[in-house]
Amino acid sequence: MSNPNHSASYRLPGSDSQKKEDLQAKREAQIASRFNRQYQGDAFELPPEVEAMPIFREWVAGKLDAKIASPFWEIAQPQKNQRCLDIGCGVSFLIYPWRDWGAYFYGQEISTVARDALNSRGSQLNSKLFKGVELGAADQLKSESAFFDLAIATGWSCYYSLDYWSLVMNQVKRVLKPGGVFVFDILNPEHPQAEDWAVLETYLGSEVFLEPLAAWEKTLQANGAKVLKRHPGEFFDLYKVSF
Repeated sequence: MSNPNHSASYRLPGSDSQKKEDLQAKREAQIASRFNRQYQGDAFELPPEVEAMPIFREWVAGKLDAKIASPFWEIAQPQKNQRCLDIGCGVSFLIYPWRDWGAYFYGQEISTVARDALNSRGSQLNSKLFKGVELGAADQLKSESAFFDLAIATGWSCYYSLDYWSLVMNQVKRVLKPGGVFVFDILNPEHPQAEDWAVLETYLGSEVFLEPLAAWEKTLQANGAKVLKRHPGEFFDLYKVSF
């Protein structure tokens, strides 16, 4: 991964671009802070009415993680010697079976805690496959053009607007090789617990956008994304697309 300074050219258009950039930077800082606290095991103080919600009790009990996790490998398993970019990777290299896949892992993340944890432990697990994690936002990928076979972005699309995701897709298109695929997940607002989960996440520090799937698919079409496969989940639907 290289050329981190190129990202300065990717700015939101319009006469109020500075205001939009400032708002986006504030949102990213809030989301990074929320996940830094989670990775560090910090306590969250929430209102009693939120703690009384069934979904909060699932979260405290650790039962929610399995429901919101998206098994991207079920529709696009990394192949041996492929270069794979995990955007918003969290600590995924420590959790998912990259060693079994034999694929090269590159990460980009806005949480300093997750970035530091992976960079300190990833090479200890497998110094051949682990290629490091960069700190940075998804609309400013710090990678060479046409470098990756597979790009992954799971668990965080709902924290950003569709306009922002158009910027993300343009960046993904730039870094994918011809024939490469992009796998990501979308919060399905039709899930019976989706609104409750959005309320919980808002109180945890990350506002959620509940966008209709039709609006998402319109955005994909506008950005030249062809849906190759869709895998429904309990909260998030996985999409595999090419450009």
